[in-house]
Amino acid sequence: MGFLIGISGSIIVDQGGRFPGYKRAYVNNDYIESTALSGGVPFILPVLKEEEMIKAQAESIDGLILSGGQDVNPLLYGEEPTTKTGSPFLARDQSEQLLLKHVIDQGKPVLAICRGLQILNVAYGGTLYQDMSDIKESFIKHDQYNNTSDPSHSIMIKDGTRLHDLYGNQALINSFHHQAIKDVAPGFEVSAWAKDGVIEAIEKQGEQFVVGVQWHPEMMAKEHISMLNLFKLFMEHVQQSARKKVSI
Repeated sequence: MGFLIGISGSIIVDQGGRFPGYKRAYVNNDYIESTALSGGVPFILPVLKEEEMIKAQAESIDGLILSGGQDVNPLLYGEEPTTKTGSPFLARDQSEQLLLKHVIDQGKPVLAICRGLQILNVAYGGTLYQDMSDIKESFIKHDQYNNTSDPSHSIMIKDGTRLHDLYGNQALINSFHHQAIKDVAPGFEVSAWAKDGVIEAIEKQGEQFVVGVQWHPEMMAKEHISMLNLFKLFMEHVQQSARKKVSI
C-alpha cells in the first residue's frame, strides 16, 4: 500500500451558475498530481472546526502538504490588518494551525507551500510582512504574470540545509506572493532567500522533515524535474518516518 499524503484544502464559494453562494471543498489539482508523481497517495483534508476530528486527520496520514491560498489573518501574529492585506479565512487558519501541530507532534513530515510556509511560521511564533511593499529592500518581482510553470527569479540556498542537499547553492523558482516572512519562528532556520533578502524557505531544526517554501513547486513539477525532486525528497522522509513507527 502507498503512503497517505494529506493535502490541506480550502473552501471556494460559487459566484454564479445554478448555486450561487454554494460552498465547495477543494485544492488545486497540481498538488494532487505532484503527490502522485512522487509516489504518494493524495488525500484532500477539508477545513474543520473540531480539534478531535483534526487530530484524527493527522493520525490518518503519513505526511502533510500545506497548500497555498488566502492571506493569514494578521491578528494571529499580533498585528492589525492593513489595507494591503487580503480577506482572511480564520476558520482555515485555525484548522491548519491545529493540524500542523498534531502532525508535527506525531513526528510526521511536512512540506508547506506558499501560504503553507506562512501559516507554519505563524503557528510556531513567527510574523509576516503583510505586503511586499513593506520591505524597503525588496526590488525583485515576487508575483509573476507569465506561465505558472516558468521560473521567474533565483534563490540562494544555505549550506547544510535539506534544500542545499537537493539544489546546491542556487535554484530557479516561480513566484506568486505578496506577503513574506518577517520574524522567523523559534526552532526554525532560513534555508533560502531571494537576492533582495526576502525569505524563500525555512526548515525546522532537528531531524524531523518540516520544510516550508514560498514558491509553488507543484506548478513546476511536471516540466522541471528539480521541483518534482522536492516532492520525492519529502516522500523519502515520509517512508522513513512510517517505517520507524512500524519498527517501534
